[in-house]
Amino acid sequence: MRPGHNYFERGNLDVFSGRGPCLSAPVCAMNLTSDGSGPHHGWYCNYVEVTTTGAHIPCSQKEFTVEQWLARDVTPYELTAIRNRCPDGVAGGSKIEPHVVAAVGGGGKIESHAVAEAVM
Repeated sequence: MRPGHNYFERGNLDVFSGRGPCLSAPVCAMNLTSDGSGPHHGWYCNYVEVTTTGAHIPCSQKEFTVEQWLARDVTPYELTAIRNRCPDGVAGGSKIEPHVVAAVGGGGKIESHAVAEAVM
């Protein structure tokens, strides 16, 4: 985003990118968490789309429908949304490898922090 962009504003589509270690399988779950800081900490998330790509690796894209407020003062009164679309046996097993795919926060006009963690 451009400098001075207000993240998590009503009607905005915020796009984040980053680098991480290579994944051995497509992303199948995600954990989206807000730290709840700032004067207007609550925000509504429609969906999270995770795209992975790399050298000699096929592109993979997964969309997780969230349709939930991340806030302490609005139902479901949670700062975390977890969506798990992993096959049976993967979700609770040792094959889960969390990777932070987006972390936003700090200074400027960003009033809350959000972390999206993808699981493969």
